Amino acid sequence: MALKFEIEKRFEKSRLGKIITSRGVVETPNFMPVGSKGAVKGISVPLLKEAGAQIILCNTFHLYLRPSSKTIEKLGGLHKFSGWDGPILTDSGGFQAFSLAPLKKITEEGIKFSSPTDGQKINLTPELAITIQEELDVDIAMVLDHLPSGKSTKKEQEIAVKRTTRWAERCKKALKNSNISLFGIVQGGIFEDLREISATELREIGFDGYAAGGFCVGEDKEGFKRVAQYTAKLLPEDKPRYLMGIGKPQDLVDGVLWGYDLFDCVLPTRNARNGQLFTSKGKITIKRAEYKEDSSSLDSECKCYTCRNLTKAYLNHLFRVNDPTYVLLATIHNITFYLNLMKQLREAIKSEKLEEICQKIKDFYPD
Repeated sequence: MALKFEIEKRFEKSRLGKIITSRGVVETPNFMPVGSKGAVKGISVPLLKEAGAQIILCNTFHLYLRPSSKTIEKLGGLHKFSGWDGPILTDSGGFQAFSLAPLKKITEEGIKFSSPTDGQKINLTPELAITIQEELDVDIAMVLDHLPSGKSTKKEQEIAVKRTTRWAERCKKALKNSNISLFGIVQGGIFEDLREISATELREIGFDGYAAGGFCVGEDKEGFKRVAQYTAKLLPEDKPRYLMGIGKPQDLVDGVLWGYDLFDCVLPTRNARNGQLFTSKGKITIKRAEYKEDSSSLDSECKCYTCRNLTKAYLNHLFRVNDPTYVLLATIHNITFYLNLMKQLREAIKSEKLEEICQKIKDFYPD
């Protein structure tokens, strides 16, 4: 079935709700750990569930290249292939094509690029993006969008908005699997009038949910805050709102306050691998010498396996000797921190007491 979205409570602009899919319920607001290539790096599915994950994000672009969406289809679909039986959302590949700027060419037909794995020439069209996501048999698919740099001119952004609308319409026409929900993506850079045009055109086409895309691609921080907040107001009240690729703790809190329901980012897993750990008292760099003989737990407020059983000194040691066990333990913690933050925000909306958690994050995670 296509998803159902229920709003259980509103507090100011924030919303407490549920996204109901055939493979499970996602309590909102929620954060999606990123498993671009079919796995969330550094953590297994059972541990991901223990951390509180309800939905994950995978990527059309990467899975199309390896092992191929057709291979995954033959093996029973992405859920069976990966072992994750909860809801999966897949990005269409537009951002990955953007990140391969030297290798790509955008035309009205689609995004032409050379595969970074084997040099194969690929034309990622809206229709192909949908076909791939249908072969993967995901729960939520994203339309293919034209994503320009955050420093693009207004004229360039206007071209991207119009093309994104045309591609979104083609994606909706191409989707045949009624069990897959489709989200549109609002573009427009830092220009409010273009965001309004994009949102209006996508609402007219009609989607199961709406995303604000085109952020974290070079725009200034104040421009992001102003336009992301403005864009939330343009999205339908009765549909899920997804702020794409945003993952700093303060940004998550702001996004919830603005009225967004879904978030994703590689930050918790990537930072874990690099030695940066998120705690209730701020971010720490575990490789520092000050933690070499620190017998305290990583975070006294966290109930993850790492914090219940191990010390900062042990994590410092594992990182310094490059033991792969470190990545697992650090990732368990960072993912748990993020998902627990979202749980706290849900509880704060329910009790109408957002001020405390918002101030705490602002104090320990300033911009």
